[in-house]
Amino acid sequence: MCTAITYSTKDHYFGRNLDLEYSYKETVTITPRNYEFKFRKVENINNHYAIIGMAYVANDYPLYYDGINEKGLGMAGLNFPKNADYKEIIEGKENVAPFEFIPYVLSQCDNIEDAKKILDNINIAQINFSEELPASPLHWIIADKEKSIIVESVKEGLKVYDNPVGVLTNNPTFDMQLFNLNNYMSLSTEQPANNFSKELNLETYSRGMGAMGLPGDLSSASRFVKATFTKMNSKSGDTESESISQFFHILSSVYQQRGCVYMGEGKYEITIYSSCCNMDKGIYYYTTYENSQITGIDMNKEDLNTSKLINYNLINGQQICMQN
Repeated sequence: MCTAITYSTKDHYFGRNLDLEYSYKETVTITPRNYEFKFRKVENINNHYAIIGMAYVANDYPLYYDGINEKGLGMAGLNFPKNADYKEIIEGKENVAPFEFIPYVLSQCDNIEDAKKILDNINIAQINFSEELPASPLHWIIADKEKSIIVESVKEGLKVYDNPVGVLTNNPTFDMQLFNLNNYMSLSTEQPANNFSKELNLETYSRGMGAMGLPGDLSSASRFVKATFTKMNSKSGDTESESISQFFHILSSVYQQRGCVYMGEGKYEITIYSSCCNMDKGIYYYTTYENSQITGIDMNKEDLNTSKLINYNLINGQQICMQN
């Protein structure tokens, strides 16, 4: 499964955990402005905003998991099994395949308002990339520097939700995830008062007891609550180092460790990578399961006016600084 968040200090940040039991050998991929996006049912786009993000590149096509464009708009697709419902081709609509959705939006939208205008006429169509790569059941978070929305293609149609918490995980649907937060309104970062009984002399015996009841399991509903509580109460300095460090600390609150989620046949779901994008500066930071050192790639240090994809293989080996 997965978790995505937004975060703001002096700059604005967007990123996610990718939790799976396997990797496609994804790379940090920069799509420059003159790369031709070839779409299955809508018009190709030859000139567009540059994009940086994590992608599996198949047949020279970037299958983006998450990313931002040069205007500071970010987008990520997260697993949404059993709820995602893609439609047949609808005449008069912009029929976009699930694997095209991120580049379709990021290539031409400046902000959330632009994205909402495009969404008014979009149909997420049941189109596979190939026989070997069928359409994944996804829903999406889209964020600019001020706000975010959630997009879900379900049986009832295309649903677009304003996202006041800037967090997304997986199932259930986003409206149910938000409603579930009502069950945790008593949680606090402060020490609790004794509301149990005036007849009992109950006292706190540990720090952090105000958050007793905060979920700690790895289910998507629990991760949504925990990531939201952690993010909404998070405090950080304004420097780039402090900001990205805090961002990764928030994501680490819902990391998946090998051995805790068994998928059968000797496989375990893990946090394959975590990402943090500086939406103001166009920098993509990441860590991997084996490499906890933060690595950064600045899209603006590349020639963004070319037409060829730019790929950076992930540094997966642990980077250890020995002090003696």
